[in-house]
Amino acid sequence: MSDQSKPETPASTRKRAPGAGRKPGSGKFGEPTTVVRVPVSQSAVIKDFLSAWQRKRLMQDIDAVGDFSMPTLESRPQHLPLYGSSVPAGLPSAADDHVEKRLDPSEFLIDSKDTTFFVTIQGQSMIDIGLLPGDKAVVDRAKVPAIGDIVLAMLDGEFTIKTLGRHKDGRVRLLPANNSGAYSPIEISGEMQFEIWGVVTGSFRRFR
Repeated sequence: MSDQSKPETPASTRKRAPGAGRKPGSGKFGEPTTVVRVPVSQSAVIKDFLSAWQRKRLMQDIDAVGDFSMPTLESRPQHLPLYGSSVPAGLPSAADDHVEKRLDPSEFLIDSKDTTFFVTIQGQSMIDIGLLPGDKAVVDRAKVPAIGDIVLAMLDGEFTIKTLGRHKDGRVRLLPANNSGAYSPIEISGEMQFEIWGVVTGSFRRFR
């Protein structure tokens, strides 16, 4: 009886275990891919085109912010009257019996002046949580970001404010808050330059 080894099964006909390999949509483009034959001389051109297309799509979803500024806190706190909810409609009286307490706006918005700064919201990707174009977002670099926090992130050199999310497999993503469908979640891949600069702790706006 000869001692011959069994012929090796060709790779193309081997059965893959269920769930093996890269999950669909987990690549750099965030969607399933297919094999396309192209001339060797054009491969670099097509790669550059795809990179430019991906960058353009990413920039739309980033919805960058601007106008970074640091808080200027006066040495003397300004405690303004905070009226109770029982004040009737109309112009509240300045009488002390209507005032629950005195509130310093800077103290309310800022936990640590040394690690806090403001950025201006420019787009509409977070309008469903009340961050509108022109609003000033309060960002604290000292706070440790957690899943579900609104964060200021830098992605490939651009700043954006999004909700921090995570897939079950641990992959990080940045989630918009706009139910119009105009903005897609940003899936963070290893090819991206990604850093969280701080946690958004509040915001404020002026009406006139």
